[in-house]
Amino acid sequence: MNSRNPIRARALRAALLAGTGPVLLLAMPAAAQDSAATQDDADAIVVSGIRETIQSSIEAKRRETAIVDTLEADDIGDIPAISVGQAIQTITGATTHREKGDASEIALRGLGPFLSNATFNGRDATNGSGDRSVNFNQFPSELVNEIKIYKTQQANLVEGGVAGTIEIGTLRPLDYGKTRLQGELKAQYNPYGDRITGSAGGVGWRGTVSYVDQFANDTIGISIGFQRNDTNNPEETYAASTTWTACRADVTVINNNCTELDRDDYGDGTPYYLVPNSYIFRQISETDQRDAVFGAIQWRPSDQFNINLDVQYSDRTFVENRRDLTISEARRSLTNVEYDENGIIRHLEGASSLESNGSTLTRSEEYLGGGLSVEWTPSDRLTLTADASYSRTIRTETERNFRLRTDRMDVNGVRTDIDNQRIPYIYDIAPGSFIPTITIDPRFDLNNHDLFWDDARFRRDESRRYNKIVAGRFDAKYELDGFLSALSAGVRVSQLKFSDYDVRNGDFNENPAIEEDRRINNICRQAFPQTDYLSDAPGNSIHSWATFDVDCLFREYLGTEDPGLPDDIRSVANRDVTERTYAGYLMADYDSEIGSMPVRGNFGVRVVKTEVTSKGLRSDLVLVDNGDGTFDLDETGDFETETIKSSNTRILPSINAIFEVAPNTLLRVAGYRAMSRPNPSALGAGRTITLEDGGSFTSIEDAIDNVRANGSPRLKPLMSWNADAALEWYPNKDTLLAATLYYKQFTGGFQPVVYDETFTIDGQQVTVPVTQTRNSPDKSRIYGLELTAATRFSFLPKPLDGLGAKVSYNYADSNFTNQDVRLGDIYDPETDTISPGLIPAAGLSGYSKHVLSAQAYYEIGPVSLQAIYNYRSKYYQDFVGGNSQLRFVGPSETVDFRASLALMKGVSLRFEALNIFNEPKSTYMPVYGSSRQYHYYGSKYFIGIRARI
Repeated sequence: MNSRNPIRARALRAALLAGTGPVLLLAMPAAAQDSAATQDDADAIVVSGIRETIQSSIEAKRRETAIVDTLEADDIGDIPAISVGQAIQTITGATTHREKGDASEIALRGLGPFLSNATFNGRDATNGSGDRSVNFNQFPSELVNEIKIYKTQQANLVEGGVAGTIEIGTLRPLDYGKTRLQGELKAQYNPYGDRITGSAGGVGWRGTVSYVDQFANDTIGISIGFQRNDTNNPEETYAASTTWTACRADVTVINNNCTELDRDDYGDGTPYYLVPNSYIFRQISETDQRDAVFGAIQWRPSDQFNINLDVQYSDRTFVENRRDLTISEARRSLTNVEYDENGIIRHLEGASSLESNGSTLTRSEEYLGGGLSVEWTPSDRLTLTADASYSRTIRTETERNFRLRTDRMDVNGVRTDIDNQRIPYIYDIAPGSFIPTITIDPRFDLNNHDLFWDDARFRRDESRRYNKIVAGRFDAKYELDGFLSALSAGVRVSQLKFSDYDVRNGDFNENPAIEEDRRINNICRQAFPQTDYLSDAPGNSIHSWATFDVDCLFREYLGTEDPGLPDDIRSVANRDVTERTYAGYLMADYDSEIGSMPVRGNFGVRVVKTEVTSKGLRSDLVLVDNGDGTFDLDETGDFETETIKSSNTRILPSINAIFEVAPNTLLRVAGYRAMSRPNPSALGAGRTITLEDGGSFTSIEDAIDNVRANGSPRLKPLMSWNADAALEWYPNKDTLLAATLYYKQFTGGFQPVVYDETFTIDGQQVTVPVTQTRNSPDKSRIYGLELTAATRFSFLPKPLDGLGAKVSYNYADSNFTNQDVRLGDIYDPETDTISPGLIPAAGLSGYSKHVLSAQAYYEIGPVSLQAIYNYRSKYYQDFVGGNSQLRFVGPSETVDFRASLALMKGVSLRFEALNIFNEPKSTYMPVYGSSRQYHYYGSKYFIGIRARI
């Protein structure tokens, strides 16, 4: 856990694993025996809090037809977590990727968000990331009542979940059946905030108000909830760049970059080591504000009609102030390099320009979703349902950043002690550590503002992602007598629109007279905005450096604090993707007996057609005749539009069966075919054409050096055949013991490929190779084991009978591969051969071999306590949009704690603590073990009061 105290971390983990897990297994027989005597009494007791949530979740799992795990709460605000992401990671087989110290994207059964599907009230939901996951931080847990994870598929579910489907649900006010007014106010404290100079000391708050009521003889119901979240999330990091090079170790280069190992030399035994383009130390101060509104109106004019309209809105804005110290030439003048057999650096000495960089980053993300559902029951047996839905996310991100470099002289014109622009440094990392130590030549004072002034550069970057889904579906269900208990059929039509731009207004390179540099340098200086920078990172030797005010530098050098967007925001990086989906299904439910053993389930088939139209830009080119039979190829400054279309149809059969093999014991088996579509951001059609140096070409093909793609619109869904078998024991309402075996076989991963594409250039059609990503024909598989144990120790004497626990564990093994785009295998479709890579492939994005969650709770009278431990083994995490190198996230362990105290009827005091032991996040590139980045963001504490009427 926290690297400062590994003994405490190991002791805590051992206590949780050795104590909670085996005790659960030993306690279950006693709990089962005790249940027979106490069940009648238990039914008469009003159960609430964590125990009620676990009881509801166990009962929901038992009654479902598919293999499902849930988290349910009867009341608004009773989901026991600070966010939806935090709540989901307490469900068996679910874990999270953490950003800014909070749970964000969800991985199911150790598989990444790419292989999961998320819906909101049964409908597809958008996000601003460019992938198909849901940003669960957008949705406050206080306004959600049910989280359900389908581990197996059935024909009437929205397609798109190889690993599973996450369903988030809000209540329907008439079904809720009670009038309730509730308010909750929480104060947040982040100890890291005390380190930030001039901040609010790490203090923030969140307030939630909700109201549910029924009118007109319970034919009309309304519910509405509002939340304001105003917090801060300071962070400190070390990072290397996202581009890594294999440098030849048998060649030493001084005053230049290292010599890159050619692909033709891969595998011939030439020694090499892996280095990034730069190293960056970053200090981040942040403010974070979110407003969320959930509402629903339900109308039941008669027993035959049920109409529900629900709406969700969220608007989140955070502002980051970043201060960077950058070693910008990490490949230059490298000597005394020590590395291991995988090319991972252990020690090197280099010389690089140093930069004091600063930026202000503002991100705004707005979500609007909802739908209208009309249910008509014209007879006792027939139910018809029509549903129309809308989901839209707009994410806008603006960053203004500056660069000030070192020079052989300081800003006063005095030669420095080193008398060189490039400053010597030493890089060391101990075996087994994820934190490198970078030591700058002690003759250079990092905190001296005079030394950072040269080559002033200013940039303004803005990106905007627009993601919208409009969908409609119609379902019919007819109940039968006999073996087949019901027949269901339905159709669904949806359209997804994804577009984005990412433009830069700059570079503004300012090189005025040194007197002007000196004036601005002096008036824009800023004290380092944090104390104890990276003091929790053992071995770190850099704790501060000279920093400057972003607004001041922009104003003094450019005459404006914000130069705004350029006149033309078109770019080859822009994407415009339209995806249309047409789906239909037929499903039958059955309910019968085999001898005296009850059996029930469903079987069916879903047919899905997907059509993709992607529009992208490329630079417009023109031929310049040299008059001697040759020509040059030049850019006109304009753009041409490229449109690429593709389509595919997939058939998804499924069957689920439940056998009641003994009282309170269920055997579930399932077989199904599932699909996961590629991310919308991976379907771009933009193409960057790089021209050969020089001139005098005789063909356009000769004049083009290479073409780089910013996406692959021809990508098809990743398909899998799946089989699950689960054995579940339910001895009483509080107790569950379940084991699930599952197997998935994939056809088609992703690998780099070179395709020929045809372009029209100056009226001539030319065909040139374009590097992009294709669906691999290779087959791969995953098999896994999922275990769940939960019980309350009701057999213990009072007051210990309020103790309870839940442990879940998932093991997954996969041979799926993802290749590094620069250093991995590359497939050549012309020769149908693979050029071997230099470094090992990664697995599935988000795939962790081991995932563990352990909860212990104690409830007695007005007191409720809960401790949650989560562990996730290392995993590969791809970059949104693709085309970046392999990135791995190291193992993570977190401990959270929650407590509540009922002060009086309807009023409770509540406390929550996240990441108690300040667990950092570490990442590696392009091979595991090669340190790329570590984040420290500290713990978070919440204390609040809730009142309900």
